[in-house]
Order: sequence, then structure tokens, then C-alpha cells
Amino acid sequence: MGRVYLDWNATAPLRPEARAAMIAAMDLVGNPSSVHAEGRAAKGLLERARAQVATALGAQAADIVFVSGATEAAALALAGRDLHGAGIEHDAVRAWVTEDLAVDGQGRVTVPDPAASTLQLANSETGIVQDLPEGLAVSDWTQGFGKLPVAFDWSGVGMAFVSAHKIGGPKGIGALILRRGLDVTACIRGGGQEMGRRSGTENLIGIAGFGAAAEAATQDLENGTWTRVDKLRNILEKTLDHCARTTIFVGKDGARLPNTSLLVTPGWKGETQVMQMDLAGFAVSAGSACSSGKVKSSSVLRAMGYSDAEASCALRVSLGPTTTEAEVLAFAEAWGAAYDRFARRGR
Repeated sequence: MGRVYLDWNATAPLRPEARAAMIAAMDLVGNPSSVHAEGRAAKGLLERARAQVATALGAQAADIVFVSGATEAAALALAGRDLHGAGIEHDAVRAWVTEDLAVDGQGRVTVPDPAASTLQLANSETGIVQDLPEGLAVSDWTQGFGKLPVAFDWSGVGMAFVSAHKIGGPKGIGALILRRGLDVTACIRGGGQEMGRRSGTENLIGIAGFGAAAEAATQDLENGTWTRVDKLRNILEKTLDHCARTTIFVGKDGARLPNTSLLVTPGWKGETQVMQMDLAGFAVSAGSACSSGKVKSSSVLRAMGYSDAEASCALRVSLGPTTTEAEVLAFAEAWGAAYDRFARRGR
């Protein structure tokens, strides 16, 4: 079967549509800020991609600010603001907020003051989906975008942000979505690109790939692709449950992303599982891919009330549109065999 990639929440493989759009963009000579014909052609491509991303997000093109990724978008949205957040947020958000919102054992967050708070749409590790309150100041849509139907215009959220590589676009490009009437203070100043909110010549190649990926991701949602993925995830969990009765499937009884399964097997380190599965030909992770290759116990699980020991035993399996049932069953067989070896050593 060869290598099997089951770490889609870390990054999704580049879509063919995005690759084609990026190759075409490489042939454009002009700078989007130039007024001559070559510059206008580049500007046209830029604005077409902005419209593609806006349509996929249920927003207006003027709402979209292109940046280098979700981390920069989070900084642009959150810097200089006194907002409240929860321990389940991505590190790029936790770096800017007061971490005092309550999280229950099911990963659900209580938001007493939405206008002064940030809350993610979906968690990258557990897949748990939140109900976003009306009037929420900022929301991280990085994991939910492309897997869940979203409509920024109807969400009641002031700002949201996304990253292209989570939906099969290129790495190094993302967007802040900004509700009309709101503004941010530019972190990068200069020529005034992106409506004065993010200076610097736009990453036209990345933006073109982002636009194409956003359009393709919308088609996946409309075609029921993620419904099929959800069924595969359920097959995976049912099969693994027969292998290891002590394993906890985090968030299983609530709303989750259709592709995400976080397993906690007490006593079996997540780092060990990742290495064993890697040697068996499967790419999975021990949690969020945000720590420069470091493997550490999950702060998300600790915020949900799991102990440090339990949090260190987490394994995330995240599927994608091209994942097959044969791949899921092959992983379950390999993981089950590794679990049997672990269980025998513990007896």
C-alpha cells in the first residue's frame, strides 16, 4: 500500500487545482500595484482569488485581508486588544489573550462576554466544534473551514481567520476576515497593500493557489465528500474500540469535525505511538503541529480536565477527502497489533 497519510489537520496535501493555479500565476510578470497592463493582469488574478476565498467563507471580497497564514492573522486580529480565551485555543491565539474562559470535560467553552472574547470554531486536536455566540469578537476558523459549512456574513462574528494549507492550498498564505465597520492596526507597514492592513507585495502565487483550493473545498462540501469521511472515521473508531477497550475517544458523544479522532490510551505514550505508526508506514500525530517538531502533552486535554499523564498518551488521526476505507482498516490493524504488544508488556 505504501505510505498512508492520516495527519490532514496538520496540513492537507496540495490540491491539483491549487497546483495548476500556482503554476499559471508564475507566468505573470506584473506587480499587482502597478498600473500598466502587466500590473493590471496580476491585480485581476489577485482579486479573482479574493472573490473565490470570500465566496467559500460566505463573506464579501472587501472583507478578506491576505496574510502569511493563520498565525499572522491571529496577531493582526488580537494584538493590542484585551480579549478573553480558553486553554483549548491554538497557541497562536493563547499568546494574545487572557486565558480564563471555562472549559468543561466535553471541550465546550462558556463565553460570558462574547464581545470581549475569542473562541475557535473547531479544535485541531479533538475536532470538537463550538457553538459560536452572537457578537463574538474573534474566531479561529482554521480547522473548521472546508470541513464545515460556514457563512461569515451570518455568523455574528467580528473577525475570523483561516489558513490555506489546511484545505489543500499552499503553505505560507492565509486570510483575516474582517466585518465591515471594524478595523485593525497594521503590524506590517509600508506601501499600504491589502487596504492598508498588511503592507508588502502580495504573495500572488500563494494567493492564486488559495483561491483555487477554496473553490475546490466548497465543491467537496456540496458533493458530500465529508459525509463519506465521517463514515470512515466512525469505521476507524469502531474497529479500534474492539482492539483496546481502555482507549478513550475524546469528544465522541458531541459535535466534532467529520475527520478527526483523538485517542487516549492510558499508559501508552502518544510519542511512542507516533513513532511506531511511522515505522509501520502511517503518518499520524500526538496533537497540534504547532511546536516546531516538539512532542509534548496536550494543553487542550489538560484544559478539559485530563491529567498530565493522560494528556501525554494522546494520538490524533485525521482523515481527508482522498482517504480510503482500505487505508483506515490497514491503520487499525497496525495500531491494534502495536497495542497488543504494549498490553502484553504491561501484564
